[in-house]
Amino acid sequence: MKILFIAPYPLGQAPSQRFRFEQYLDTLTQYGHQWHLAPFLSMATWQILYKPGHTTAKAMGIVAGFLRRAGLMLTIPRYDYVFIHREASPIGPPVFEWLITKVFRKGIIYDFDDSIWLPNTSEANKLVAGIKWHHKVGSICRWAYKVSCGNTYLRTYAQQFNEQAIVNPTTIDTEHLHNQVRDQQAPGKLVIGWTGTHSTLKYLHQVVPVLARLEQEFDFEFRVISNQPPALPLQSLVYQPWRKETEITDLLAFHVGLMPLEDDPWAQGKCAFKALQYMALGEPALVSPVGMNTEVVADGVNGNICSSPAEWESALRQLLLNANLRARMGKAARRTIEERYSVTANCRNFLELFS
Repeated sequence: MKILFIAPYPLGQAPSQRFRFEQYLDTLTQYGHQWHLAPFLSMATWQILYKPGHTTAKAMGIVAGFLRRAGLMLTIPRYDYVFIHREASPIGPPVFEWLITKVFRKGIIYDFDDSIWLPNTSEANKLVAGIKWHHKVGSICRWAYKVSCGNTYLRTYAQQFNEQAIVNPTTIDTEHLHNQVRDQQAPGKLVIGWTGTHSTLKYLHQVVPVLARLEQEFDFEFRVISNQPPALPLQSLVYQPWRKETEITDLLAFHVGLMPLEDDPWAQGKCAFKALQYMALGEPALVSPVGMNTEVVADGVNGNICSSPAEWESALRQLLLNANLRARMGKAARRTIEERYSVTANCRNFLELFS
């Protein structure tokens, strides 16, 4: 087969692409298939996208992206399938998707891992929020050959438009990337950790009072790995900029990983990615009971599901006090990923999208 991957960002740069489909590209090659990835943004535009200013350069980058997409349409006939991650263009109606399905008659595998039909405006995208055209998601689902959904909540939405909506979970490469396990018995200061982008830093505010109480009793570090520093009133806070080159080493410093969420329609579409990363490295995940979190985390087995400040505090207190508990939960967490959310476990499911 010849497969075209249409995605927002350059190869190897964005977590959603890396953990949704890019880590299967070598497998496609091994099976004799040919593929090509066509990002909307150039590397130069991607590198300034979330930085303040650069308005003219960003606008020119968007225009250039549309020109590249227009040129890409001339190559569509040579492909058997077109895999579209999230959208062919970040703003405007689904013109390219319509051309691919209605004019070129190609089968689209439409992939998303968030509730992208809902407006979710941040400072970085507020200038284009009014022309994002969120309601195009339903149309693309309707036109698609298959819809690849990150969890059952997203699949339920997609099934309104297309019966061929399939759960294709976000997965972890436990052999080549997340291939180490945290030694919970090693000496040193305990680290409670969180990782994520600037857009999800807001979810940390609900655990700040809990951490503030605990830091009066325990000597621990609350480490935040992100692309922007958080403003949190915590003595234990240590900010670490996210770097792809040291991603796994940095995450291995955690003893426990947190994933608080607010229970709203946007968060319901979350695919538990933070929890998956922690658990793959043998670290218990403490999560809010929102979306896919309750499918991934078994309370008291491979982590804890925390519904209230008291439950967050109790779970963290036990794990801070008991290295054996951390180790037991960490082993169970790693086993969960290997058996259900690894690239190896999901490979056949992914390949069947193209059948």
